Amino acid sequence: MRPVAVLASRVRYEEKRIFAALERRGVPYAHVDTRRFGAELGGGTAAGGGPGYAAALNREISQSRGLYASLLLEARGVPTVNRSDVITVCGDKLRTSLELERAGVPAPRTAVALTPEEGAEAAERLGFPVVIKPVTGSWGRLAAAVHDRATAETVLEHRAALPSPLQHIVYLQELVDKPGRDIRVILTGGTVVGATYRYSDGWRTNTARGARSAPCPLTPELTEPAIRAARAVGGGVLGVDLIEGPEGPLVLEVNHNVEFHGFQDAHGEAVDVADAIVSHVLETA
Repeated sequence: MRPVAVLASRVRYEEKRIFAALERRGVPYAHVDTRRFGAELGGGTAAGGGPGYAAALNREISQSRGLYASLLLEARGVPTVNRSDVITVCGDKLRTSLELERAGVPAPRTAVALTPEEGAEAAERLGFPVVIKPVTGSWGRLAAAVHDRATAETVLEHRAALPSPLQHIVYLQELVDKPGRDIRVILTGGTVVGATYRYSDGWRTNTARGARSAPCPLTPELTEPAIRAARAVGGGVLGVDLIEGPEGPLVLEVNHNVEFHGFQDAHGEAVDVADAIVSHVLETA
């Protein structure tokens, strides 16, 4: 059997679990550091193995390198998880929201302004309190909860001073009054692996910011929007984040490079996320 490529410039807890799951199954694999990966166009070879792979599991932490690595491997016939089109959608909050909207997936009220100056007007129309988020990024970085126009204008003034044009695109969502937690659902190939509550004393409930994880029971009310959200962005190995709104769960975002350290700690060995990921990659191969 040809090896499975695992693309990662940083080997975290998650990648170590995946390597162990591959080894338990006797699956040959190659760890490919994307910082040393490239390909020649026009039928040339790919540095790092390229077409010799049965499949590629993209665990690259860099959004840009991950996207282009999947594009290059797909062009040479290597099945990738996740595909470049999925990375493109999930790596951009506006693209994700548009796909969720098209699929009729319940989500918080959302607005977008193309300049920071218009952002304050858009926030006013949406209604305070709102969350101002960058269209790209993870771990809740550069996200701000604002409760009035004056605060919104201050945040957006700082945003306008940032050098990246993408930071000048203003993505806004209503601040939903949640019970001190959100929910992370992990799916592989459209199948729900499991779910966790993520508790925090602040309004952001990212485990990278110290949120506490606990097992969350799976119910149709929870799994149905998560499955629909995963399908809307193109499927693969995904983490769907939901909050409990007054009328039911709302999908906040869909993560294409899902971290599962907190999830695994919460469930112990009752749920093996890495093994579920490997199963999906082998099915793809």
